Amino acid sequence: MEAKESSSWRRTTYCGQLRLNHVGEEVVLFGWVHRHRDLGNLVFIDLRDREGLVQVVVLSSRGELLKEAKKVRLENVIAIEGVVKRRDEKSRNPSLPTGEVEVEAKDLKILNTTKVPPFVIVDPPQASEELRFKYRYLDLRRPSMQRNIKLRHQTALNIRNFLSESGFLEIETPFLTKSTPEGARDYLVPSRVYKGRFYALPQSPQLFKQILMISGFDRYFQIVRCFRDEDLRADRQPEFTQVDIEMSFIEKEDIFNLVEGMMAAVLELIGVKISIPFPRLTYEESMEKYGTDKPDLRFGEEKSFRFTWVTEFPLFEWSKEEGRLVSMHHPFTSPLEEDLVLLEKEPLRVRAKAYDLVLNGIEIGGGSIRIHNLELQKRMFNKLGLSQKEVEKKFGFFLEALCYGVPPHGGIALGFDRIVMILAGEESIREVIPFPKTTSALCLLTGSPGEVEAKQLEDLGLKKTKA
Repeated sequence: MEAKESSSWRRTTYCGQLRLNHVGEEVVLFGWVHRHRDLGNLVFIDLRDREGLVQVVVLSSRGELLKEAKKVRLENVIAIEGVVKRRDEKSRNPSLPTGEVEVEAKDLKILNTTKVPPFVIVDPPQASEELRFKYRYLDLRRPSMQRNIKLRHQTALNIRNFLSESGFLEIETPFLTKSTPEGARDYLVPSRVYKGRFYALPQSPQLFKQILMISGFDRYFQIVRCFRDEDLRADRQPEFTQVDIEMSFIEKEDIFNLVEGMMAAVLELIGVKISIPFPRLTYEESMEKYGTDKPDLRFGEEKSFRFTWVTEFPLFEWSKEEGRLVSMHHPFTSPLEEDLVLLEKEPLRVRAKAYDLVLNGIEIGGGSIRIHNLELQKRMFNKLGLSQKEVEKKFGFFLEALCYGVPPHGGIALGFDRIVMILAGEESIREVIPFPKTTSALCLLTGSPGEVEAKQLEDLGLKKTKA
């Protein structure tokens, strides 16, 4: 495939940013050919970049340029030099932000050609999800995907600015950490240096953010990647992003107030204003009234956004699979003080200082006030059926930290992918993640997970066994 250089050309603006106020200006545009119409004495090209589309017209009076324009094919990468013109009234396109203008080409360069794409790059998609994921770099060219990824950036920036202005520090925590399985399965990473030992990819930064409170940082946040080896659904991925928040010297209402203000700021990105504070329901009230702990409060007002807090979850639930009590949230969640007397004899009646944030029937976040007392934390592990040896092996470092003046603290983790999904009006988080996995945890673009060479396994002290 031939290509031409454009060393002296510099973009003056993005295609999707052209408006009536640009009429008369000379512009240089770069992009992909979205549509090509050859009318003989005229050629129309819809040129697409990350900001949108604009119509380019090549007139018959342009002789050699018209011949060059006739060679253009869909998804060729081209450069256009031209003048912005106002479209006449009959040819305006009200469905496009750039629909009142067009660019009359003075020069055109084909920078690169392309194979015939495996599917047409258009909204809505006209290919199976499997094919789209295999050629994700093409699928991401669709205008809706470009908007979704841009919205993801804007949402993250909005959250960072809001939390920074609220006195929070963004602090990174390790990706290679210790396996402390008390929830979903961990993704394990074998150590080459310490053969037979493993790191785990974090399901959340839970213990590290609590340790940061012990360290005196007071207000922490992180927009962080997390990993869970679990069955997938439309709103689940093996690797996902969460907005992780922790605060010292607070009660749950402090977290509620913070998150409500942050969500109000986030929804302004799509022109939506919400009223705060959000309604509060106890877990018992929600189950009795709605039959679920994720109630949808829209009541038929579907294009609306209805938040609610669900509080006072049970501290424990019984696992038939494991034959023991397990934490409904996690084992670092504090029980309500008035229920502490029930902890030993009636643990299933103990309520937790835990809370979920629900939006339109979707849980988008969960958190709790943490246990900051060493003895209470030990009692919690005991009720979960963990032996002293297990506790020391898994959590000894954390229990040691609890000996050194721990402030009362609590926090929340918000599902960033789910938030962006709702803002974008999508039904799956895969539509707002640049390179998602399938529902069977495969990356069709790269072919992962894949085989590795025997030498790599040998370096790790591992051997492949037959399935």
